[in-house]
Amino acid sequence: MPRREIRLTKEGQQNLDKELDRLVNVRRREMADRIHKASESGGTADNAEYEDAKNEQAFLEGRIAELEEILANAIVASGEARKKGAVEFGSSVTVKIDEGARKIYTIVGSAEANPLEGKISVESPVGQALIGHKVGDKVDVETPSGVSPLTIVRVK
Repeated sequence: MPRREIRLTKEGQQNLDKELDRLVNVRRREMADRIHKASESGGTADNAEYEDAKNEQAFLEGRIAELEEILANAIVASGEARKKGAVEFGSSVTVKIDEGARKIYTIVGSAEANPLEGKISVESPVGQALIGHKVGDKVDVETPSGVSPLTIVRVK
């Protein structure tokens, strides 16, 4: 199966590295202890606590594998060779929404996207619409609820 290219900002890579380290070095031990205590208190057959701990362990191991895959295939944005003023991967963009409200977005990879924190994927409709544009440009973003016009106010 071909490896999937995953784009990350330097901050995103650092955050995923920290999460992986915590899961491997702290949470794995905690889960092993929890499984051990559950098996001692009631065996492994028909033991809800044991089953719950094993299910949580499977989820934990899945997340560890996912993070290892992301980090192994990551292409980290250097932040250097930026076009003067153009929105690109890793940019922080202030936009004015047609009602006059302003919103700040950081263009990141899908693995680190968090819309509640203003981190939007380069693959999202907003991310795709902003890429390559400069301050003063007006872009229309196709969303499920219709077209949303945005004006780029600042790029850094």
